[in-house]
Amino acid sequence: MPNIKLRHGVFLAPLHPVDEDANSVIHRDLELMEWLDKLGYDEAWIGEHHSGGWETISSPELFIAAAAERTKRIKFGTGVISLPYHHPLMVANRITQLDHQTRGRVMFGFGPGLLVSDAQMLGIDPQTQRDRMAQALGVILRLLAGERVTEKTEWYTLNNAMVHLLPYSQPRPEIAVASAATPSGGKLAGKHDLSMLCVAATDPTGGYNVLDINWNFACETAKEHGHTMSRSKLRLMGPMHIAETREQARENVRFGLMKYIDYARTITPGRFGNFGDRDPVDVMLDSGHIVIGTPDDAISVLKKLQAKQGEFGAFLHQAHDWANWENTKRSYELYIRYVVPHFNNSNVNRDASFADWKQHSTEYSGKTSAAAKATLEKYGVGGVMEAARKTGMIGAKS
Repeated sequence: MPNIKLRHGVFLAPLHPVDEDANSVIHRDLELMEWLDKLGYDEAWIGEHHSGGWETISSPELFIAAAAERTKRIKFGTGVISLPYHHPLMVANRITQLDHQTRGRVMFGFGPGLLVSDAQMLGIDPQTQRDRMAQALGVILRLLAGERVTEKTEWYTLNNAMVHLLPYSQPRPEIAVASAATPSGGKLAGKHDLSMLCVAATDPTGGYNVLDINWNFACETAKEHGHTMSRSKLRLMGPMHIAETREQARENVRFGLMKYIDYARTITPGRFGNFGDRDPVDVMLDSGHIVIGTPDDAISVLKKLQAKQGEFGAFLHQAHDWANWENTKRSYELYIRYVVPHFNNSNVNRDASFADWKQHSTEYSGKTSAAAKATLEKYGVGGVMEAARKTGMIGAKS
């Protein structure tokens, strides 16, 4: 039995092709949150982007506020707030307000900012973003703890600043740092006793290869600062599309996979290598860590992640539009129905009960027939006995 019950969620950047109505995709994303909540997913992380055209949510906090009103139990995380783009007092206040509005269903994920084009529009040198992220985080942690902060840097000023609402969650909402290929996220998580969002866990060009390395960096840094990293707060993210058969899954993703690949290769030139004349689905599957297939294929990839990383707390689907809306919803449903039970052992007793029946089928059915025969004889219902024999209620030789 695993020591950690694996949780399941979604990382919604989001990723929507630019040929579709922007208003429609925002409302479909809200509908997706309702669908995930209905299916029983544990969490959803919402991204922040300001350029590129595809990633249409600029304020994860605004989206979460709306989604929380439409759902009952699923938790929401900012995935992530780009700290160099915001004054730290404003971030602390918005997260605290969301914590109260959702009564503890919000998590605070942060990062340095992904798209260079976002930073350029704000006049921010990308070389400064990781240092500014660490600066802002230190202040935000102090503010969430109820401290007054006076601090002046080249990009923000705080004069005896404090949050006027303390967090609803005690001592604070869960806080997670994004981690991709470099060890900076892991080291920050270890220093401040934070959760980790491994947003490139299935990426064959870097993220997958350094999963265990970055985790070790986090653990070593945590030890230096008197903390112990918890695997239950480690989340791995990757894309999946699931159907009843591999053939159906391949056919489903032809709807939007090439659009996704074109965007990914625009942001990161050369990503996925040289296609040549090969089927794009085969190119994606070559990594061995991306799923376009069946629930069994999804189980296999999660096992590979566990073999590489060890136990972790949650797997997050990278939300995408590879398939049409109905097939996308079906993919999330099949995952809950057939993949989740494998890792959470929710069917252990059901399997044992059915196996017991298989082993003793003849014995049990004989006892059932004998009991039915005895009851019918007791009341002298001979004709009913004959009918029962014909319908199989009691054995033919009873």
